[in-house]
Amino acid sequence: MILVETHKVPPLDKPIRLQEYGVGIFASLPTKSGLKKAIKNNLIFVNGKPSTTALFIKGNETIELFQAEDNTFKKHFNFPLEILFEDDYLAIIYKPAGILVSGNSFATIDNALTQNLQKSTLPTATRPRPVHRLDYPTSGLLLIGKTTESIISLNKLFEQKEIQKTYHAVCIGKMKRNGEIDLPIDDKNALTLFEVIQTVTSPRFGHLNLVKLHPKTGRKHQLRKHLFSIGNPILGDKEYFLEDLVLHRKGLFLHASTLSFTHPFSKEKITITKELPKKFKKIFSQ
Repeated sequence: MILVETHKVPPLDKPIRLQEYGVGIFASLPTKSGLKKAIKNNLIFVNGKPSTTALFIKGNETIELFQAEDNTFKKHFNFPLEILFEDDYLAIIYKPAGILVSGNSFATIDNALTQNLQKSTLPTATRPRPVHRLDYPTSGLLLIGKTTESIISLNKLFEQKEIQKTYHAVCIGKMKRNGEIDLPIDDKNALTLFEVIQTVTSPRFGHLNLVKLHPKTGRKHQLRKHLFSIGNPILGDKEYFLEDLVLHRKGLFLHASTLSFTHPFSKEKITITKELPKKFKKIFSQ
């Protein structure tokens, strides 16, 4: 088996079953069903031993995700992707809004990668895979690992908070010019910094703000939940919204605009930015 990802459990207030705690801790296993399947196939180890769905996580454990070496069959989704950076170790691609990164569906970014990326020439080359997540309705930059070593290294960079991500969103209502939102999500600490870049008036929404966001943690739906919590939900959000202020048919106005990190192998400083989608520019002229 090949080690793919490692997760260090922080101290916990109370024990929680692995099948509950483990949802979302690995970039390549975003769903509960995927996690349970990996546990059943003896691909999840806790403190060096195969795990079970009945196992309780108490805190400070090391959880490892493996993949079987004989994993040659994989669906191929013929979907053209925009490649913004690529070498033998990793790639950065643009994920359009309205497509899943991974999961049980056929139409995912994960299934389209081998059709779009060059095969790595390195000895540890493996099937390219995303090393983090973007929500289905979110557009923006997605980091891909192309070798076993790079997948592990990139996950460590995320775990050590050495990959800086910048998002842009359109938010509803009056906002402070800048600030931070420090609010736990699912009983885990979560911190987001925000800066309002531009504000326009809107007959329907009162004010619309172009907001730059710097998440300091990576909780599920963190930006969407945090902005909703201060009364400034993201335009087009149908899960976290204020009554009568839901915009339909335009999608979610949330965009992962910049990735910045030191390449784990070449040590080159990489900063990639993807311009805002057209629907943002229609609201903000500058």
